[in-house]
Amino acid sequence: MRMVKGGYRAGSFLHSPMHIGFISMEPNSLFIPQYLDSNLILFVHHGEARVGHIHSSELVERHLKHGDVYTIPAGSAFYLENRLENQRLRIICSIDITSESMGWHAFQSFFIGGGTHPASVLAGFDHNTLATALNVSPEELHTFLTRQTSGPIVHISGSHHKNMWSEFLTQEPHQKLAHLKRIVNFGEEAGPKEEKSTWSLRKFLFNLVNRENVVNHHHHHHKAPSVYNLYKKKPNFKNHYGWSKNVDSSDYSPLEQSGNGVYLVNLSPGSMMAPHVNPSAIEYGVVLKGTGRIQIVYPNGTLAMNARVREGNVFWVPRYFPFCQIASTNDHFEFFGFTTSARRNHQQFLAGKNSLMQSLRGPEFAAAFGIDEKRLNRIANAQHEQVILPASSWDSSQDKASEPERKKRTNFERIVGSLGSDMIMGFD
Repeated sequence: MRMVKGGYRAGSFLHSPMHIGFISMEPNSLFIPQYLDSNLILFVHHGEARVGHIHSSELVERHLKHGDVYTIPAGSAFYLENRLENQRLRIICSIDITSESMGWHAFQSFFIGGGTHPASVLAGFDHNTLATALNVSPEELHTFLTRQTSGPIVHISGSHHKNMWSEFLTQEPHQKLAHLKRIVNFGEEAGPKEEKSTWSLRKFLFNLVNRENVVNHHHHHHKAPSVYNLYKKKPNFKNHYGWSKNVDSSDYSPLEQSGNGVYLVNLSPGSMMAPHVNPSAIEYGVVLKGTGRIQIVYPNGTLAMNARVREGNVFWVPRYFPFCQIASTNDHFEFFGFTTSARRNHQQFLAGKNSLMQSLRGPEFAAAFGIDEKRLNRIANAQHEQVILPASSWDSSQDKASEPERKKRTNFERIVGSLGSDMIMGFD
């Protein structure tokens, strides 16, 4: 897993309240059981996956395919599996920066399973205390805590030679649930003598791994989250020049808990998403296909960034900052992303048929530009399209990058400039 970090970046006054993660898993592999201190939204960019996580004291398993969106609440133990024999799994995810993460800029993974690499959260406790809590011998505990050495993503074999995680995945759901809970419950059947010495340890880990149980213990009738496929959704807007899809909590209720939305945009060659403002959310984007440009404007009316982006690039746009996305003239430009609001995002467009230019027409607006109303009306009515606008002959130069610019590009390029380098982010 790789991550583009949010938070405050060096030399910047802007705060990014979200990390963007990229999970890549080889065929027949498992991301071992863990929980995070942050809400997680998964988007399957390529391949298929099976995800299992704890929901209201039950193990829920879902099959995820290309375009699926799924949420995992903070503190909910989960695992990911790529069962396919010959296809990599690629997942893009949003990871909240929460006030509960003890001030760390990066999110924290708490591995339930583990050994020498990664270490299980259990390994930090005094071994005599832990052996007593689990009611096993010190020798058995040592084997239990040192057997795993393959890292957080392990290969699961289909052959006769099986490792511990292969055996875990072949179990029935109730057996997997018991396995995960056994690690943190420390035997709820403990006698009075054991109860006194292990209560605080058991309660501490039980609350961490099963925070969802604590938060939702009055709502056991709630069903586990379903899967939402973004590609199957009807576009919110579509014309000859592209389409856009937005998913909020009214479409997919699990987004309400994380407070985030998701979107997907596809622009035809040369077209643009009209200059607009997000008044209610910060926007994050990941380029899935093609190349294009992202232009962002400062509040004082100067250009903050004009960056060429391509597949794999990550960008973010601060709330209220005007911006637009422009497709190159030789290919479709598709990008997926997250917003920091689960409510319907009412974008305010600054150009086009449905824009503020139309809504504010009048003597006051004309006076603000120092022109008469007739001229203002001529400018306001010149664009007959809305939201996604067609290419113009004069903007073809946007695609022509200079030789120095081509040399600077990497898969996750960093754009030079104090604000620009924060808005196009690379892996740390």
